[in-house]
Amino acid sequence: MPMKNALLAAGLALGLLGGSSLAQAQNVFRFAFQGDIKSLDPYSLKESFTIGMHGAVYEALIMRDKDMKFVPALAESWETPEPTRWRFHLRKGVKFHDGSPFTADDVLFSVQRVRAPGSNFQTNVPADAEFVKVDDYTVDMKLKTPNPIAIAQFPTWYIMSKTWAEKNNAVQPSAPTATSPSYATLNENGTGPFIITEHQPGVRTVFKKFPGYWGKVESNLDEAVFTTIGNSATRVAALLSGEVDWIDPVPLQDQPRVEASGNAVVMAGPELRTIFLGMDQTRDELKDSSVKGKNPFKDKRVREAFYLAIDEDTIAKRVMRGQATPSAILIAPSLFDRSGEIKRPGYDPKKAKALLTEAGYPDGFTLTMDCPNDRYVNDEAICQAVVSMLARVGVKVNLNAQPKAKYFAKVLAPAYDTSFYLVGWTPSSQDSHNILYEIAGCRNDPKSGRGGWNLGNYCNSKIDEIADKVEQETDKTKRDALIKEGFDTIQTDWGYIPLHQQALAWGVSKKVTLTQRPDNYLYLYWVSKKP
Repeated sequence: MPMKNALLAAGLALGLLGGSSLAQAQNVFRFAFQGDIKSLDPYSLKESFTIGMHGAVYEALIMRDKDMKFVPALAESWETPEPTRWRFHLRKGVKFHDGSPFTADDVLFSVQRVRAPGSNFQTNVPADAEFVKVDDYTVDMKLKTPNPIAIAQFPTWYIMSKTWAEKNNAVQPSAPTATSPSYATLNENGTGPFIITEHQPGVRTVFKKFPGYWGKVESNLDEAVFTTIGNSATRVAALLSGEVDWIDPVPLQDQPRVEASGNAVVMAGPELRTIFLGMDQTRDELKDSSVKGKNPFKDKRVREAFYLAIDEDTIAKRVMRGQATPSAILIAPSLFDRSGEIKRPGYDPKKAKALLTEAGYPDGFTLTMDCPNDRYVNDEAICQAVVSMLARVGVKVNLNAQPKAKYFAKVLAPAYDTSFYLVGWTPSSQDSHNILYEIAGCRNDPKSGRGGWNLGNYCNSKIDEIADKVEQETDKTKRDALIKEGFDTIQTDWGYIPLHQQALAWGVSKKVTLTQRPDNYLYLYWVSKKP
């Protein structure tokens, strides 16, 4: 190991082993991710690692089990007395971490809060849904029209305490772009099986078993300690030395070494996340560009040229070392039965160059690309490859790669400050409607949440019409036809540039047993460790 990395690993070990809480713990799970937990507010950032961490302390009405099926959580049962009404029977005897009881009032408060400005989870609750308190432990959700996926995103909509939020001036959610932290950003009060006893954003967060938890927990952990380790070599060194029990991701080049270590394994599998590129299609003048007075991306020929100039097969084979599946659409094929009918246009730099010339850019132009460098597998390397490929057709891209906390603060609402960007997305509903609504929906009404992750504001009213029909259609054949029409429209518009589905690659100590789902959420309540 290079001396620099050895010193970093040694320093990490001292940090992990220090502290009286660890000395007293009986069974401690230590884990590291390339990024941080920016906020403890469960409505702040719709990002899978953060959602999984929030899921250790907060709970939803309904959760997904290890097989991704719906199971009861804070709602012990539910029914649909009529097509437009859902009734939820809440679990009794549940306490928040501060000892206050969980009731219907907390559900109604959480509905208001998750829909409020600053929330990154507005679409988790149907826009037309009205929640009504029947009694302290019964809540009705009334819809204007039938909705077959009304509860599809409930598992990542966590319930908060009304009295706690009001007491601590945390009624409004803290947006990912917020510069000053709210009380809910740095503190938690959920009903989950763990409490957070220490939170240093970007450094370390300590979870401890909650003795007052209402249910049984599969995990045997007394404590879990999360540490941010951005440096890949240091992260792998910490796993191999036994200083941490889990890391994500294991760099592709280090996976054979982890497998051969004898004390850790690589848990790999297909992920539902699709990595894609987006373009600013809303500003009249593209920011940080050599083109003045207009936005090249408003020209369909330019968008097609960018698509055809990018050799995704090479990215998948070389940058991702074969651990990626090139995609033609913005959703994993396993989540849409007709995905195989949509083919990815081939790499064609000659045609790309001709299209740019036809659009009035024979010599190309310059622009800036935003990219995270600690969020997705080989994210910065992918962006570097894209920069190189576009250079071959005359487009000079200045790469702005930065940690996800800075990246998301820049590209998300309200600024949407980006011209060209890379994002990865797993639909929390496991359904194509989520893509058509959140990723491809027009950003006309911020209150609705439509287009909340449409950073470049690709906008085609036909997509919005299709999404609204998909949300209500209960006939699968008709619904699938609508979804295909939506994805066909996006491709015809060259609205986005899908790249691939990345593969999961967790590094796990042989002392640990846990569950790896294809949505890439790590839930501590499924983690156990041999003493």
